[in-house]
Formats: sequence, C-alpha cells, structure tokens
Amino acid sequence: MKGEFVPPWLELLLSTQFFNTCTSHHNSPRNECNLFCIDCQAPEAAFCYYCRSCHHSSHRVIQIRRSSYHDVVKVSELEDILDISDVQTYVINSARVVFLNERPQLRGCGVLAIKSSPSSLSSYNCETCSRVLLDAFRFCSLGCNVSYKPLQQVLFKLILLCNLICSQILG
Repeated sequence: MKGEFVPPWLELLLSTQFFNTCTSHHNSPRNECNLFCIDCQAPEAAFCYYCRSCHHSSHRVIQIRRSSYHDVVKVSELEDILDISDVQTYVINSARVVFLNERPQLRGCGVLAIKSSPSSLSSYNCETCSRVLLDAFRFCSLGCNVSYKPLQQVLFKLILLCNLICSQILG
C-alpha cells in the first residue's frame, strides 16, 4: 500500500473468516460464504452466492478462493481498487493471486535460515514476517503489507526514544 491510506474495508476483509456455511441458505448448494462486499462493510462480511443475488447485486464484490487451506484473491479483482504492487503474487490454477494473510512457516525457514544457508536461492524476504519470497516483492500477503506501517511507526518512535535517552545520559 503506497502512502498512509488503508481502506476501511481492507482490515475487515483481513479479519473475516470465510468458507463457513451460510446460515440463511444452509440447505442450498453453493452455500459457502466466500464473497466479500467492498461497498457494505456489514458485520456479516462474508456471504454466499445467494446472499449476493439478494443484497449485493449492484455492489463491488470480490470472491475469496482457497489455496492449500489459505485464503487468496485473484489479482484481477483487486488491482483496480488497491495498490498490491509490493505483494508477492502466485499463479494457482492459471490465475494470478495474492494471499490475504500471513501463512505459518516451517521451523528453520525465514531470514535466519536464509542468512545461515550459503546454498539459498532466494534473497527476498517479507519485510513483516521474514517469509522467503520468490520474487522481488516486499510482502508475502496483504495482511503483512497492512501491518507493516504500524510496525514501522513503532520502530521509529523507539529509535527516537533511544536517541533521547542517550542524549540525556551523555550530555
């Protein structure tokens, strides 16, 4: 995300649990809640195919998909409404996608493992969680991209505080 602005719907998207059965359409096929409305930002953020027809027919809706039990969104559904240029993309089922949130890493992975391994093929790491990236991106997921700004601000304030303490001690 370039600049300081994070759209309000994005944090809701990242905290929403998808792929539950729709309570309104539990006896219907295609009743999994894998859709998200950018325009509504309703408390029931995830909804199914039938709810879209009833309540969101003229709204901007994105479909959440699954890859290895993790939520992804097609790049084509996000690129016109969100700057995702810093987020690692993957091709899954011939569609370019981004992961919504950080994925667990195996022990021995990440920056420390990469730096200690001379045979490492990648020199790119997520700036938030240190996940190894395939290409020259800054973040492994939308969630890491969004959480980077507050982390950066905390580190900056910590550096200022350290400088203040050092200046009082030294002089």
